[in-house]
Amino acid sequence: MAEMSLHKPFPAADVPRWDHETDVAVVGFGAAGACAAIEARSAGAEVLLFERNSGSGGASALSGGEIYIGGSGGTDAQRSAGFEDATEDFARYLKMAGGPCADEAKCDLYARESLAHYEWLKAQGVPYRGNFLPGKHIEPVDDSTLIWSGSEAAAPFRDHAKPAPRGHVIQHMGWGGGRPLVDILEARARDAGVRVMTDARVVALIEDGGHIIGLIARIDNASRFIRAHQGVVLATGGFAMNPDMLRRYAPLTSKIHDPIGEKDDGTGILLGMGAGGDAIHMDQFFTTCPWTMPESHAYGVFVNEQGQRFINEDCYHGRVSRTMLDQPGSKVFLLLDMAHFVQPLEIARIAIAATGETWEEVEAELEMPTGTLAATMAFYNRHAHEGRDPLFDKQAPILTPLDQGPFVALELNFDSSYFSFFTLGGLRTDVDGRVLDRAGASVPGLYAAGRCTSGLPAWGHGYSSGLSLADCTFFGRQAGRTVAAVTITAAELA
Repeated sequence: MAEMSLHKPFPAADVPRWDHETDVAVVGFGAAGACAAIEARSAGAEVLLFERNSGSGGASALSGGEIYIGGSGGTDAQRSAGFEDATEDFARYLKMAGGPCADEAKCDLYARESLAHYEWLKAQGVPYRGNFLPGKHIEPVDDSTLIWSGSEAAAPFRDHAKPAPRGHVIQHMGWGGGRPLVDILEARARDAGVRVMTDARVVALIEDGGHIIGLIARIDNASRFIRAHQGVVLATGGFAMNPDMLRRYAPLTSKIHDPIGEKDDGTGILLGMGAGGDAIHMDQFFTTCPWTMPESHAYGVFVNEQGQRFINEDCYHGRVSRTMLDQPGSKVFLLLDMAHFVQPLEIARIAIAATGETWEEVEAELEMPTGTLAATMAFYNRHAHEGRDPLFDKQAPILTPLDQGPFVALELNFDSSYFSFFTLGGLRTDVDGRVLDRAGASVPGLYAAGRCTSGLPAWGHGYSSGLSLADCTFFGRQAGRTVAAVTITAAELA
């Protein structure tokens, strides 16, 4: 018998028996897998879903339950708060957020269909209170719906796309709305008749003449051979929990130490690559240190170890955090005056590095060369009093002088502070969820969605909260609909 491997599909000729048969096999029971299963089942396909854990979840259940939605004039929550969101602005922002990694076809499609997707989510039972929460938040602590969740109002994005808040959070008191979101999608999938196998680890795909026709799963310590007549959908998450893949593809993550995920070990990506799929943008990752909690810290100024600013601090906290890692050295400093300083959250592991009655004293305590940090702050404060930031175009109200001493420098150390991260690179797919090879042709029978693909959130410097769940849920649905539409021949059923 041939070897069972993530890196090479198992030949159908060596399958000893079919333990299970289905139209569609879905691998992974997070938001992407659940949505793929729901849509495939709604289209009339028989669906068998495999989850290596004992229940649904994945990284989706660890999230805040926030989905990035807009366009077509705006959602009910956007319009009631006075925001109009044109599809063109939404698409333009998505492409800027994707940077050099943006998939323009996916951005355009999602911008056009986002409101319909919002209505679909509500039809599945996902509740939204519908109100707008102003200010700068990582996620609401109450059950509010709409927040600013990206760099929409910050340069350079604001100069090319009309700003609008687009983070739509499930109605849920406190943090952690991802768990109830996945629970709702799980219930909807099960009610629709999706068969779920938990504690089932997929170890290989099965191919016949270049077509993926099934998979092998380890269940109860035995190999089970599953025939999927219409195709297999991979929805297994990224590779933040795989040290070897991180070293190979995203080595800059070695500077930080708090991956987000459950078993995000790249299994789906490796399965897809082994079947001929192209893996793209594998160096990209999202990271953030929760320096905007308390919110007053968002008014601070960041400098690197040379005492120089490097970004407009009013943009999305993940964009700021990702740019921190590009700085020379092993740390950056958040500068605050007494009007804005509050003790940092303990989880952030941010230390007070220096204090002083003047910025010169802070500079000296940090052992920076004379005239570096002090000059940076003199320049910043002079222009902030005029309502300008000529270097980075930071905007009011976040743009404010820091001149009410005493002053403090907080240290964000890449090695010891809390920089959570997850990967963004993955399998290349088309807008319908088909896995593509290096020539751009689809791998027959293979589909994918979520963080095992490179989707809407493709660039770490442009990430916005809610993009991952938007990508998982929408393109999970796309993959489910596409595979369910595959015609099964009589020979394949024989």
